[in-house]
Formats: sequence, structure tokens, C-alpha cells
Amino acid sequence: MIIHKSKITSFIKSEAKRLGFLSCGISKAGFLEDEAPRLEAYLKNNFNGQMHYLENNFDKRLNPTLLVDDSKSVISLLLNYFPEETQPDGTYKISKYAYGQDYHFVIKEKLNELLYSIQTEIGDVSGRAFVDSAPVLDKAWAAKSGLGWMGKSTNLITQKIGSFYFIAELIIDLELEYDNATTDHCGSCTACIDSCPTEAIVAPYVVDGSKCISYFTIELKEALPMEMKGKMDDWIFGCDVCQDVCPWNRFSKAHKEPLFHPNPDLLSFSKKDWHEITADTFSKVFKNSAVKRTKLQGLERNIKFIQLP
Repeated sequence: MIIHKSKITSFIKSEAKRLGFLSCGISKAGFLEDEAPRLEAYLKNNFNGQMHYLENNFDKRLNPTLLVDDSKSVISLLLNYFPEETQPDGTYKISKYAYGQDYHFVIKEKLNELLYSIQTEIGDVSGRAFVDSAPVLDKAWAAKSGLGWMGKSTNLITQKIGSFYFIAELIIDLELEYDNATTDHCGSCTACIDSCPTEAIVAPYVVDGSKCISYFTIELKEALPMEMKGKMDDWIFGCDVCQDVCPWNRFSKAHKEPLFHPNPDLLSFSKKDWHEITADTFSKVFKNSAVKRTKLQGLERNIKFIQLP
């Protein structure tokens, strides 16, 4: 049985690699002191728009020990989703993360397997898996554990990898060896700020979520505001502009996760196909996809808005 802290840590990182994760970093669970004023300002400025759930569990967002009993370590993991092929030019666009099956289910299964491996190898270990579905500041924890830095777009960015990856956590009641944060490598670059179609990046490292195309196309349930007319850049589910223009993403490599491969029909959809999409086609192309979150009616609303004269 493994007992030594360094051996346990090495075992966990080795298992993470076996399961297909890009990288694994570990931090001591505790209060995120630097994030508290940022989160407070974000909410005070109403940058969350109608995402009122971000106002809940303020203390738990900043301290996982309040979220998971006896938690001692936050294991952060990255999973690549950069596709080998992308949609053709001149069509309506969906974010690359939604090309394949819903990442929540794909990653949760991997996290549960990782936890099972830890329990099998080490013994009685309790923990919880998180995939963008609970009050956990995943980018902050990933940055704290050295997996990348929070860029000016507020995406987590990693040298030699870029930013096209999911972030997930396993929070456990086991003390481990902890990693250190890396340095910021955005330099004087402002590509993401200059390219955002809706000017949602209001200052370096500050995003007004209520101006983001992802917010409008996914989170907002009512009619899209007319001041955004002509600014949607043909995005109908999410937006990748700030990532597409980031120089670090020239290092992105195609993922090797079969469940993230898109339905072939998606890659051949023209604007005409999108206009004529039926409920049956939607169900077939986006079976088990994150796109189902906005439903067919949501895509139709977004397309009609883009078409407004």
C-alpha cells in the first residue's frame, strides 16, 4: 500500500495521464484570498447578467473546505477538446467544446475512475468530482496548481498547449504534495481584447459576462438585446473568438477522445442546412451534446437574430 505523500502524488498524476488528461496539478484546499475581491467586483458590476446562480454560495466558491467535508487537496485536471476538423467557413458557428458529446458526462466518468483508482491503491479516501457543475472556481484552482495562467481574456492559458481544454477538479480528504503557480505570459498582447465582437473584455483580465456572445446564445433565455444586432459574428452557440486569436493556441493539437468527435453532418452544415434543420435532425446531430442545453428553439432564436436587417 502506498503511504508516502510524494508517491501518492506521483501515482495520482500517472493515473490522470493514463485516463487521457493533458495535465494534473494539485493545491492545498483552503480560502482563495486573491479571488475574493475579484468575485465581489464581478457580481457588484452585474457582469453575471441573468446568471443569478453565480450569486449563490459565495463563501463556498472561495473555500472548498466548506463544500467538501474534511477536504485537504484540490486536484485540477485539463482535458483537451481541440478538434482535428472544424466547421467550414461561411456557416453558423458553434463553440468547439460542443462538437462532441457533453463534456460533463465524459469527464465525470474519468474523474470517478480516478477516484476509484486512488481508493483502490491507497485505501479509505473520500472526495467529490466537479465538472463545471458546482460552486468551484476551476480556473483559479488550475492556475494555483501551476497548470496555466489566467489570461487577459480570463481563459486559463498554458504554454505549448493553449487554452482549448476543459478544467475539472477532484477534491479529496488526503494531504498531497502541492504545485506552485506559474507566471503570466500574455505580455503586451491584446489580441483577445481587440477581437471580441461585443467588446466583452472591458479591461485586461476583466470580462463582462453579460456582454459575451456565449452568454447571449446560451445563458440568456429571453429575446436578445437589439444593441447586439450585427455583432454576433454568426455564432449561434458559444463563441471561440478570444481563443482563436490567442497566439498561444497556435500550439493546440487535436484531442484523442473519441467521444468528442463531432457528428459528420455538423461539419458539412451550410447556412441553408441550419435554416432548414428539423427536430429529428437536431436530435440526431446533437444527441448527448451540450448544444441540447439551448434546445432547437434557442438555436432558431439566435439564427433569426443574426438575420435581422
